[in-house]
Amino acid sequence: MLSVFVPAEASLKKAAVTDLDALPEAAVWIDLVKPTAPEDRAVERLAGIAVPTREDMQEIEISSRLYIENGARYMTATLMCAADTENPRTTAVTFVLASHRLVTVRYDEPKPFVLVENKLARACPAGITGEMVLMELLDAVIDRNADILERAGSDMDNISHSIFEPEGAARTGHAKRYSDILIAIGRKGDLTSKVRESLVSIGRVVTFVAAAVDGVKWSKDMREQLKTMQRDVTSLTDHASYLSNKITFVLDAMLGVVNLEQNNIIKLFSVMAVVLMPPTLIASIYGMNFKMMPELEWEHGYLFAVIAMVFAAAGPYMYFKWKKWL
Repeated sequence: MLSVFVPAEASLKKAAVTDLDALPEAAVWIDLVKPTAPEDRAVERLAGIAVPTREDMQEIEISSRLYIENGARYMTATLMCAADTENPRTTAVTFVLASHRLVTVRYDEPKPFVLVENKLARACPAGITGEMVLMELLDAVIDRNADILERAGSDMDNISHSIFEPEGAARTGHAKRYSDILIAIGRKGDLTSKVRESLVSIGRVVTFVAAAVDGVKWSKDMREQLKTMQRDVTSLTDHASYLSNKITFVLDAMLGVVNLEQNNIIKLFSVMAVVLMPPTLIASIYGMNFKMMPELEWEHGYLFAVIAMVFAAAGPYMYFKWKKWL
């Protein structure tokens, strides 16, 4: 899908594309979503660039993600997608700046693109350029990652509370409850690692843009905005690292709680075995089928055996309680 945005009064409007051979020359932002070969060729003719393929975008070498070719700056970043669902994922997005025009190539639907499109459709600065659109997109991506980390941190606080301060019947432990908590911890760990990967790639893009503008006459405000972005990415990366450490700690604590529950169960079985051992001995003695057993003739032998078994069981139990082993 091909979307072309052109300035219109005080906003950035999406132009209707009816002919790929006649794309608007005034376009400042061209957004390619799962582009077809004809769409690629049309954008290449208009912008004078080579649109990278999906395989090119998935290269992990920095030299393949950030480079300058024929005066155009190519920047590929890893962005978050579906972060609000149970299956978050990352996707590679390429930003190409050429002749004050921005071309974006993507194969998924990161939320910042919709937010920026709606924002610029309402109002945009006069004389908007591709560089300004890029700043808006990068700023939205950083804000989105911050929101994801904030929500993940809040969820981890709730998980910690459910582990260390359970309420009601949850204090006794339950296998399904522990399983749900471990799954939740694993999901938050996966989400945090993906956000950190995205932040690292965005940090590289911001650094690349800041270095590339040294010979370009950009406004002072945009240079300050780049510096602010760099500081934000650094602080968010540190926060993601902190959150990863917290997730590791909570996971270790959860496994420790599970071990304690298992130890309590084993201790209960051990105590029951010790408590029932003396009565079992008495019952075994009087259950023998020897012909000569004096107690067989006792009138109150059965009552004596029962009372003996009760005291034999109560004795170890009271001893364990006195020693505070139970």
